[in-house]
This record gives sequence, structure tokens and C-alpha cells, in this order.
Amino acid sequence: MTKEERERLARLRLVEMKQIEQELYAGGIRYIAGIDEVGRGPLAGPVVAAAVILPHDFDVPGVDDSKKLSEKKREELYTLIMKHAVSFSIGIIDNYIIDEINILEATKLAMKQAVEKLDTKPEYILIDALTLKDISIPQRGIIKGDSLSVSIAAASIVAKVTRDRIMAEYHLQFPHYAFDHNKGYGTRAHYEGIDSHGLCELHRRSFLKGYCDENFNAQER
Repeated sequence: MTKEERERLARLRLVEMKQIEQELYAGGIRYIAGIDEVGRGPLAGPVVAAAVILPHDFDVPGVDDSKKLSEKKREELYTLIMKHAVSFSIGIIDNYIIDEINILEATKLAMKQAVEKLDTKPEYILIDALTLKDISIPQRGIIKGDSLSVSIAAASIVAKVTRDRIMAEYHLQFPHYAFDHNKGYGTRAHYEGIDSHGLCELHRRSFLKGYCDENFNAQER
């Protein structure tokens, strides 16, 4: 496939990804916030949600579900999203609260936090899969929304890059668990780190109940 063909397909994909937003714009909505999270599955670290309001004329091909993109591409698109966004914000809920209220409720809390921190109040919210009961703004939960809505996809990229950077910083403090590579997910290197050094303050105890026994409690750093 030539470069021109790839660019044409990326343009067509962008038009497809903007259809939901265009319908809302046609109905008089001006500010649409896309909401997505990353970090529901890891054994350690926070869950991070992003809220992003894009301009009507947003024209950056390549924005898609962050899981479909390489790290390099996510970083490139993150910079462009930050440059063009009308408003963006981040919600972060740490592992202690995740253990206290469960990951689903922590995810919703991170999303709510992100919405409330936006400088520009959205008139409509598009959320990947979920809906938020405590938010009075009209909203729509979309299954696989990060592949169907450019606003949600932009939020997925912002959330992913933000959390990956957080976990890379944590790796400097806790190098035994390979957080720079696994971002807190349960890889072999991560489990080997737990076996050798016990749990650290970033671990989600509620996620590790079946793996850790009393012997680890004495090893916790």
C-alpha cells in the first residue's frame, strides 16, 4: 500500500469516527466530551480516566482506540490532541481506593473526576461502555466507543499515555516489578518481582488475594 493510499484510508476512517459527533453537532450541541479510562486490569497502580472536548473541525487522522496504536503513534497523537483540544482533564484513583470500593466504582469515580475538572463544561458526554449516575449532563454509553467515536478515542489515547508515564515514573521507585514494561499488568516479570520482593505500596491487594499468602505480608515494602 502506498503512502497516498494509507493517508486516504486514514481520512476515511476519521470521517467514520466523527459521525456520532456530527449528529450531535447537527442537533445544536457545541461541546462534546469523550470519556475513557485505562488501568482496570493491572495488579498495581491507579486507574486513569481522561475527558477530552475536541473542536468541531478536528482534523487529525489516526485517532483511534489506543489499544490499536503503537506507543510511538500514541505519543504523536497525544501531542496533537493536547494542541487542538478545546479542553481536557484527567481523573486518577489510586490503588488504595480501588481496594476499598472495587475497580468498577473506582473507574466511574475517575471518570466523574475528569468530567468535573474540565475547564469548558460539556453539553453532552460520550463514554466508553459506561454511564455515570452522578452526572446530570446528558450522556451516552457506547460499547467499544473508543473504536466508534473520535472523542472517546482521543480520551483513550490521553488516558493511556498519561498512565504509561505514571507507571514509568513508579518503575524508578520500585524497579523489581518491571513497571516500565508491563505498566502494572500481571506479566511473568511482575509476578517474579512479587515472589522475590513481596508487594509494594502500589499493589492492589484485592487483585492479589488468590496469589499472596501470609508469607508476603512480612515481605511488604
